Amino acid sequence: MILEVIFYMVSGICILVNVLPFIPNQHWFFRVWDFGRIQLLFLLIIVLFFSFSFFRNDFLFHRIIQTMLVLLIFYNCSVLLPYTPLYKKNKVSTVSKLQNKPIAIISVNVYQFNKSYHKLINLIQEVSPDIVLTMESNSDWEQHLQIIEKEYLYTHKATFENTYGMHFYSKLKIIEATTHFFVADDIPSFEIILETNENEKLTFFGVHPPPPSPTEEENSKERDGELLSVAKQVRKTTNPVIVSGDFNNVAWAKSSVLFKKMSQLIDPRIGRGFVSTFHAKYRLLRFPIDLFFHSDTIGIAKFKTLGPIDSDHLPMYCQFYIEELEKNSEKETINQEEKEVVEEMINEGKKEESGRDAVAKA
Repeated sequence: MILEVIFYMVSGICILVNVLPFIPNQHWFFRVWDFGRIQLLFLLIIVLFFSFSFFRNDFLFHRIIQTMLVLLIFYNCSVLLPYTPLYKKNKVSTVSKLQNKPIAIISVNVYQFNKSYHKLINLIQEVSPDIVLTMESNSDWEQHLQIIEKEYLYTHKATFENTYGMHFYSKLKIIEATTHFFVADDIPSFEIILETNENEKLTFFGVHPPPPSPTEEENSKERDGELLSVAKQVRKTTNPVIVSGDFNNVAWAKSSVLFKKMSQLIDPRIGRGFVSTFHAKYRLLRFPIDLFFHSDTIGIAKFKTLGPIDSDHLPMYCQFYIEELEKNSEKETINQEEKEVVEEMINEGKKEESGRDAVAKA
């Protein structure tokens, strides 16, 4: 009897946290469960297994619980399947591999209070990427990373002490660099036009919006507004584009899907794996919240995480070519209704920031 009560309690909790993200509410309590769909899937499978192994109860309520568990398992599988090697992926052509030198990038949330500066510096020197993007990098990080500027001659910096500082280092020439504050005046996003070694132009966007959580933002309005503002900005450029950073969001969440549709970019995780980056210290509780998107004029050669640097995030590494992809998948399109949702979410994000400022001043 006790085991049966425990089973129904655990089942109820599993069903509840899987269903909460379906509710169109931007409060962190509803949005945070999107992050853990991988873990929730395994938990659902375990609970379903126990429902058959230890219980022979034929009454209707038990069958309803089992049916709901099965439906949620199938739903989570359908959401996560594209992010596994079982799904087809875009591949770079052999022509680009022969003609062009690949461009490599390290994108990492360093964790502002992490003092292991040498670990990131050693990693950069070992991997020698063309581009380095750091997030949560404050004045201390900026000072310690000056050593790499001997090799990375082109830089763009937004130094903050609020865990939203961002620094960009490049071996490629910066033609133009802009720091945007789309939603909040203390949350920067980068837009940087680069010139490659083949004299091609490349536009890079670096992002790090605030997460919805009980310790930071009460809801996802600022995060979603910032990301979708970047997506709108992406549509204005005709150059090959990459967007990288700590999205504080998973690729299958509603706002990420809208970002992908609005920007008309491609997610390299499709067919490659989850490439989970957070939390670096807890493998079983790791989510893919450092995201990367690219235009269809870019082919991905390598996409993975690198070793830990004592941050709560693992560094994300991507090696890519500027090259037209083989048309083995189509970009997702956005309809008029979704465009209206995007505009509404951007406006809500701006209002949320304004409200936060008013409270702070009071």
